[in-house]
Amino acid sequence: MAQNGSSKPGTSSGSSYQINTDSYTKHLKSFYESWRAHNSDLWASADAISISTPPSSEDLRYLKSSAMNIWLLGYEFPETIMVFTPHQVHFLCSPKKASLLETLKKPTKDAISAEVIFHIKSKNDDGTGLMDEILTAVKSDSGSAKPVIGHIAKEAPEGKLLETWSGKLTGSAYQLVDVTAGLSEILSVKDSAELTCVKKAAYLTTAAMKNFVVPKLEDIIDLEKKVSHSWLMDATEKAIQDPIKVKVKLKPENVDICYPPIFQSGGKFDLRPSAQSNDENLYYDSTSVIICAIGARYNSYCTNVARSFMIDAVPVQSKAYEVLLKAQEAAIGAVRPGNKVSAVYEAAVSVVEKEAPELVQNLTKSAGTGIGLEFRESGLNLNAKTDRLIKPGMVFNVSLGFQNITAASQNPKTEKFSLLLADTVIVGENGPEIQTGQCPKQLSSVMYSLKEEGDEEEETANRSQVNSDVNRSVSGPSKATLRSENHEMSKEELRRQHQAELARQKNEETARRLAGGGPGSGDARGPARASSELVAYRSPNDFPYSKELMIQVDSKHEAVLLPIYGSMVPFHVSTVKSVTSHQDNRTCTIRIIFNVPGTAFNPHDANTLKFQGNIFVKEISFRSKDPRHSSEVVQQIKTLRRQVASRESERAERATLVSQEKLQVAPSSRMKPMRLPDLWIRPSFGGRGRKLTGSLEAHINGFRYSTARPDERVDIMYGNIKHAFFQPAEREMITLLHFHLHNHIMVGNKKTKDVQFYVEVMDVVQTLGGGRRSALDPDEIEEEQRERERKNRINMEFQTFVNRVNDHWTQPQFKGHDLEFDMPLRELGFHGVPYKASAFIIPTSTCLVELVENPFLVVTLGEIEIVNLERVGFGQKNFDMAIVFKDFKKDVLRIDSIPSSSLDAIKEWLDTTDLKYYESRLNLNWRPILKTITEDPEKFIEDGGWEFLNMDASDSESEGSEESDKGYEPSDVEGVESESSDEASESESLVESEDEDVSEDGSGADSEEEKGKTWEELEREASNADRENGDESDSEEERGRRRNVKKSATFSGSAKKSATFSASAKRRGNFGPGPSKRPKMR
Repeated sequence: MAQNGSSKPGTSSGSSYQINTDSYTKHLKSFYESWRAHNSDLWASADAISISTPPSSEDLRYLKSSAMNIWLLGYEFPETIMVFTPHQVHFLCSPKKASLLETLKKPTKDAISAEVIFHIKSKNDDGTGLMDEILTAVKSDSGSAKPVIGHIAKEAPEGKLLETWSGKLTGSAYQLVDVTAGLSEILSVKDSAELTCVKKAAYLTTAAMKNFVVPKLEDIIDLEKKVSHSWLMDATEKAIQDPIKVKVKLKPENVDICYPPIFQSGGKFDLRPSAQSNDENLYYDSTSVIICAIGARYNSYCTNVARSFMIDAVPVQSKAYEVLLKAQEAAIGAVRPGNKVSAVYEAAVSVVEKEAPELVQNLTKSAGTGIGLEFRESGLNLNAKTDRLIKPGMVFNVSLGFQNITAASQNPKTEKFSLLLADTVIVGENGPEIQTGQCPKQLSSVMYSLKEEGDEEEETANRSQVNSDVNRSVSGPSKATLRSENHEMSKEELRRQHQAELARQKNEETARRLAGGGPGSGDARGPARASSELVAYRSPNDFPYSKELMIQVDSKHEAVLLPIYGSMVPFHVSTVKSVTSHQDNRTCTIRIIFNVPGTAFNPHDANTLKFQGNIFVKEISFRSKDPRHSSEVVQQIKTLRRQVASRESERAERATLVSQEKLQVAPSSRMKPMRLPDLWIRPSFGGRGRKLTGSLEAHINGFRYSTARPDERVDIMYGNIKHAFFQPAEREMITLLHFHLHNHIMVGNKKTKDVQFYVEVMDVVQTLGGGRRSALDPDEIEEEQRERERKNRINMEFQTFVNRVNDHWTQPQFKGHDLEFDMPLRELGFHGVPYKASAFIIPTSTCLVELVENPFLVVTLGEIEIVNLERVGFGQKNFDMAIVFKDFKKDVLRIDSIPSSSLDAIKEWLDTTDLKYYESRLNLNWRPILKTITEDPEKFIEDGGWEFLNMDASDSESEGSEESDKGYEPSDVEGVESESSDEASESESLVESEDEDVSEDGSGADSEEEKGKTWEELEREASNADRENGDESDSEEERGRRRNVKKSATFSGSAKKSATFSASAKRRGNFGPGPSKRPKMR
């Protein structure tokens, strides 16, 4: 494959492609700045630079010319010649390519003040005349009779066009120099968009190794399949090129392999990057080593990972691997800004010299290379000779190995082995960032044991007699099983181990936090408005004139005027607690109750102490013969009171708001506008008018949402955003952007921390008549197609907006805010009831969210103390989740009615995110628990911290009790019965007490069976008992029921024994269901 990129504009219609002019402008400026600043040392004093791209080929290779095409233009242009001079850029190409490149004229002029000149070659033209035009322009622009032309010396010309061009340049009229060093310099440091491509490629590479290569190898060896290295190579290549197979959502057209995947085993190893997988079968006998190396590309940017797996490793193999792992970690640690490239290899060598000097001769001569558009970037070889400085933005393939180490083995396929480890590392501002670190490489993760099933018991019996340094080999297994040291334990056991470590860390963290003054309970209520602030009339002139003594309501001054002893007395409406009216035959009574300071209604009123000697009116009543006026007055008072209360509530909410910075609107000339139109907002602005859609715009320091109404506007500052989410519509009706804020803001008259902007991607359509339409109806098919297109278009518009905002957030001034749009991971979602209705709750990388139904749910994972899974047990269809926050003043969040089928997935997610979880069979009352913890944190820590929630301990105790029960054999039934009768509580069932009476005379199971009473005896005893208790008047039905009870009391010795053991289990605290043979009352 000749091209580095997957797109080939030269081979298709130019209208199908579009060059990103922003990226082109940025990279072109970087190119010319480096050329002008370092012309003498990096660019060999070149007057012009020529980059010629060969024809397309199916061979997999990396060319500097192809990399420059993709870096500058976004695509590779085969059979195209580019010549750069200080004031001109020349393109010699076909008409189709020229039409696509036409858009570069203005950006080139703006970026470097240079002119773009096209030299269009027809199909049958050899291009000689056009080449002469270019060289003449080079001479003219350089002002030299023999200009210096830079080119890529190592790339031999291919095809008639490039051979002709090479012949022109090698003439005596020009001086050729190699500018590979300069091109390598500008390609080595990646910008944010390039690093994003590297990260996506690394994610795909990691997923292919974890989700395809390792499971495939384990399956092959476990089932003893005969599979060749080349077959594995082809299968892995197909998996990488179809990302969905490795559970990665990337478009297949944007991904490719970096090289054919490499699989090696059987003693034949080649650690060079050019190694290939042969046709020999995978060798996986004892003491063998398997090396796997794969690489994936995204938008032509490469990544790489390599791992070595050992089967029944001998000590020399284990030691060599541990040394190699330490050496690679030291090499990665040296990949820091400011270090020399040579320091990376030197760090690895120093570790090997210290840990295993005898292996220095087997160490690879390099620790890797730079990686990017080329798999091996020239000039960035991680060896002892490269003295270039490491810069932020560089990307390295840190690859170390031991070649041909001798092992004590008589088998020619295992007498020599090699090891290889490789990872993709980005150089960050503060140090290395390993992009393929999710592929396990610890010794326990790559060592496998190949044994027969019977060998495990034999090895366990002889383990104390066998020296740990002796190699344990297996001879001739008939049915082998492959088990990694990690996989010897189930997932549940691994989770338990990890959770035990998390429990220890969590208890230490909680102890430190509580010891430093943990959160206590406090009164969250704000101070009430004092009565002294309630002034209806500032001066007598404001008092309204009234001819009649009747109740009046002054809405302007928010007052109620009441006639008292011949005078109109004003009361502020806020002093009115309630007003009611009652109408009898002739009169109507109005009753007004006032807020009185010092009562339970208003205990925080400062006037309680200030006006202790005053007399307050608590209640007043009026009678009227005009019921119409009375009802009007009551309604007016209630309406005014409601309006004032609403205004005061809003004022109180606004008083707690944190003042925000002012929005800096971006001028269109400085910043390309980022805008999403026709959005709805939640919470809505309110009001009685028709709701309107608005536009969301991203400015310099915040977002602004506005509608056509001037008073409907919301500003969200970037500094106030705690979490930002983008959720495209998949199974929902809306595509949304959601912002969870640090501090509340006002949306209309609502105070909120969550603001959401959304678009409905489907129209709700109801068919008139209620009839069902056929799935093959053309109108139905067309309508579904329109809906899909609309949904995809809206999702793409949102995605473009999100990408542009993310790029804007990468600027230095936003670094401290740690802003980035997060997307919910739908495959980890589960159903539950966080509030009142069922919802689909989805984790993200930092939160647990539900963003479709209102009220929204946003839980920051970093704020969670522990998670308790409640009502967990066999036979339960649902369970609950209680989330305890680190701030104990916050109420525990409950998510109820989660299906039990989601339990394992939730446990795995919690464990992966390092959240400690517990399980319990009952729901807990968390308020008194948290109150007890905060009141006495020392006792909480002394008692083991959160371990009181650990259900495993109680389960183990219960299991121990059950085992002791199983091992207990009673010497005689009589002894067991006496013990159970002594310890049984008064609440034992009637059947159990009668059982003991029945079997008192028996001494064993056989005697009980033989001496069972007949029906006549039972009937006679029942009649006697009735006469003694005075129940002779019982009906025949009652006597029949009593006979049935007596019948069920006569049971076999084995059933009696089970009932006795059940009583024993109850004494030991096992409150589970009894044995199946336990008699039941009918």
